[in-house]
Amino acid sequence: MEFNEKLQELRKSRSMTQEELAEALFVSRTAISKWESGRGYPNIDSLKEISRFFSVTIDDLICSDEMITVAEIEKREFADKYVSLICNILDVLLAILLFIPAFGNGSESSVTVSLFGLTGISFWVKTVFIVIIVITIINGICGVIIANFNKPVWNRHRLITGAALSILAVIVFIATRQPYAGIVCFLFLVMKGFLITKVKQQ
Repeated sequence: MEFNEKLQELRKSRSMTQEELAEALFVSRTAISKWESGRGYPNIDSLKEISRFFSVTIDDLICSDEMITVAEIEKREFADKYVSLICNILDVLLAILLFIPAFGNGSESSVTVSLFGLTGISFWVKTVFIVIIVITIINGICGVIIANFNKPVWNRHRLITGAALSILAVIVFIATRQPYAGIVCFLFLVMKGFLITKVKQQ
C-alpha cells in the first residue's frame, strides 16, 4: 500500500475530514489533499507529526523507495531556499552602490564619486539610479524575510524579481555610461545565474 492510501485509511479510521487532519498537523488542507492524491509527499518533520499523531512508526507509513523520494525533495527544497537566500543577500548588498565611488561625475570630470555625490548628470537620471537600487534592496530584504517561511512560490517570485531588477540595473548603468556601477550589477547577476543553474542541475 502506498503512502497516500495509508494516510487516507488512517484519517478515515479516526473519522476525520481533511480539514480536521490539517488542523491537527498544523498544515494546510491543500497539503493533505496533495498527499492523499499521491501528488506529493510530506517533508520529514510532517512525517514525524503524522506518525506521532496516529501512533505508528514512519516505516509503517512510508516504504524505503518513497523515503528516498522524500529525502530528495527535501534536499532540493533546502538547496532552493539556500540559493534564494544568497541571491536576496546580493540584492541587499547592492546598497554599496549608494556609498562607494562607482559613478563617473559627467564627461568633464575624470573623478568617480558615490551616488549621493553625483552632480554631473541630470536630476531624473540620478533619480532613476536611486529608485532601481532602492527597489532592489527592498526586494532583497523582503526575500530574506520570506526565506524564513516555508513558501517556495514566494521565494521563486523574489528570485525572478531580483533577476529582472539586476538586468534592468545593468542596462540602465551601461546605457548611461556608468561602467563601474554596471560591472558591479553584472557581477551580482552572474553570481545569481551561476547559483540558480547549479541548483537546477542537481
